[in-house]
Amino acid sequence: MKPAPVQNPSSLASLPRAKRRARSSFGSLFTMLAGFIFIPLSFCAQTDTSKLILTEMVAIQSNDTVIKPSLSANAKLNSPYYYLTPEQKRKRQWIVGGINVVGYGASLIIFSNTWYKDYPKTSFHTFDDSKEWLQMDKVGHGWAAYNTGRASTEMWKWAGLSNKKATWIGGLSGTVYLTVIEILDAHSAKWGWSWSDMAANILGSGLYISQQLGWEEQRIQFKFSFHYKDYSDPMLNERSDDLFGSSKVERMLKDYNGQTYWLSANLRSFFQGSNIPRWLNVAIGYGADGMFGGFENIWIDEDTGLPVDRTDIKRYRQWFLAPDVNFSKIKTNSKGVKLLLGFLDAFKFPAPSLELSNGKLKVHAIHF
Repeated sequence: MKPAPVQNPSSLASLPRAKRRARSSFGSLFTMLAGFIFIPLSFCAQTDTSKLILTEMVAIQSNDTVIKPSLSANAKLNSPYYYLTPEQKRKRQWIVGGINVVGYGASLIIFSNTWYKDYPKTSFHTFDDSKEWLQMDKVGHGWAAYNTGRASTEMWKWAGLSNKKATWIGGLSGTVYLTVIEILDAHSAKWGWSWSDMAANILGSGLYISQQLGWEEQRIQFKFSFHYKDYSDPMLNERSDDLFGSSKVERMLKDYNGQTYWLSANLRSFFQGSNIPRWLNVAIGYGADGMFGGFENIWIDEDTGLPVDRTDIKRYRQWFLAPDVNFSKIKTNSKGVKLLLGFLDAFKFPAPSLELSNGKLKVHAIHF
C-alpha cells in the first residue's frame, strides 16, 4: 500500500539537487582515479638514471682526490628524485603539466556536456545545501580533494620538485578542480554555488598539505568504504534505483546510505620506536542511513504524479571505530605492487567495527 500523499509538495525540490550531488561525487572520484593512473611514473627511471645515482651516492676517486657529490644532504631529503639532471626535470615537468591540463580539461568538457547542457544558464548565484544528505556529500568532497592532491603530489615529485613545492602544487589541485565545477554550478539555473562544498574541498586539501609539510608523510589518511544496500521494502528499492542507480557501481558512487568515510591514523608514526606493526592503523568512520531524498524523505511517484511521504523512516548518523591497514607501509620491491598499495590507501580495509548510532552500540563482524 502506498503511503498517504503529503500536503506540501514544495519540499520536493530537493530531488534534482540530490541527483546533482551524486553526479558531483562521481566526478570527484573520476578525477582522483585518473590521477592514480599516472603514479607509475613515480616508480620509473630505474635504468637510465641508475648511473646518476651511483655518481651522486658514491665518491669518485681520481688521482687520490675524493670528488664529493654535488648535491647537499638536505637537497636529497627534499626530493626523492634529486639525481635528475635539469633537462630531465624539465621534460618530466612538461609531461606532468600536459597530463594535468589534458586530463582535467577533457573531464570538465565531458561534465559540462553531460551535466549542464540541458539546463538554462544564469548569472552567478548560490545554493545552500549544507544540510543535505546529513553532510555525507560534504565529507565526500573532502575525501576527493585529499586523494586528488595525494596523487598529484606524487606526480610532481616524480618531475623533480621538492617536497614543499610538489605538496603545494599537487595538494591544491583537487580544490582548484572542484572550484571550477562549483563555478559551472553557479551559472546553471538548476543548481548554484555551494559555500559548504567549497569549505569541504579546502578542508580535504588542508588535511593533506598540513601533514605533508609538517611530517612529510600522511599519518592520518582519508579513506572510503562502501556496502551495498538492498531494501526489503519494494518501494524503497524502486526509489533507490531512481535516485542512486540500479547497478552496484552506480550505488557505490551515489548511495550515501552505504558509504562510510574514515580518518585512519597510523599508530607506528605516532609511537615511533615501538614494536607496533608499521602497517597497523586505527580508523574512525562516519556514515548515515535512512536517506531517500536530499533534505527529507519525500518525493514524487513517477507513475501517479503524487507526492510520497516516507518521513516515518528515520534519517540518522553513524560513528564507527575499526582497525585498518596502511598499505603503503607494507614493504615490497615490486613497482607494480607499490602502485597498487598506493592506490588502495584511498580505501578502508574491510575489518570488524564498532558502531554508535541512535544512542546504541553495535558490533559488526566485518565492515565494508
